[in-house]
Amino acid sequence: MSDARPARGPKPQVVLEVLRSERIGGHMVRLTLGGEGFAAFQDKEATDKYVKLLFADPELGLTPPYNLEELAKALPPERMPVRRTYTVHDVDHDAQTLQIDFVVHGDQGLAGPWAERAQPGDVVCFAGPGGMYLPDPAADWHLIGGDESALPAISATLAALPADARGLVWVEVVDAADEVPLQAPEGVEVRWVHRGGPFAPESTRLAAAIQDGPWLDGDVQVFVHGEREMIKAVRRYLTDVRGVPRTRMSLSPYWAYGRVEDVFQAEKREPIGQIFPENQPLPGN
Repeated sequence: MSDARPARGPKPQVVLEVLRSERIGGHMVRLTLGGEGFAAFQDKEATDKYVKLLFADPELGLTPPYNLEELAKALPPERMPVRRTYTVHDVDHDAQTLQIDFVVHGDQGLAGPWAERAQPGDVVCFAGPGGMYLPDPAADWHLIGGDESALPAISATLAALPADARGLVWVEVVDAADEVPLQAPEGVEVRWVHRGGPFAPESTRLAAAIQDGPWLDGDVQVFVHGEREMIKAVRRYLTDVRGVPRTRMSLSPYWAYGRVEDVFQAEKREPIGQIFPENQPLPGN
């Protein structure tokens, strides 16, 4: 009897329409998506749920959902639809809508400029959601943090905390104009970290802020997501200085400075893409 796992097929695609667009802070656009395609959306119980958006070259005239297997036979790799990963801000099953926040910096990138120009009626296609994290109500306190890319997951995590939760939240953004309202339990303090400009290895301050900030007593559950090297710095502090076991940490890179998503995703299988050393046990092991 073979113990080999069957190959996983492609995740089904969901096609939604843009219903609303609103500016959130200085460099973020929130799109509300919905329409008949919401019936195909299979939600997941996780506060870090994410979807893989698919962007096709408009010159190809393709209509979503995309048959990626057939397209791969007909198109060179550089003409294939491009994936971009985004964390879901909110899912409203009663309204049958889904909200995604996009960090925008002018014409930089692919998804950001698209989101900034998106109008009601525009169509977006994605696969997912994925995600694994849920706050543990038994934890004595919660350490939560990230850069702009983690704001949707941070917001969802705060909403899922019990009313008597204790904790610290650190969010790195450009400046005060990029701060957005976050609803947290009374015992959870939100602190904003301003780096003063676009993200760069020299300007990021989140890891230093966490290291220099207060540390509460008791069993901590950690959720810090964002730029890869920044997350590595946070991991070194938590493991080497604070001795937090890996099983109590959700540390995940959402992106890497200077890398397009395809390269970033490929590097996850290489040493440069690993947040934890290979000899550290996986959660649950």
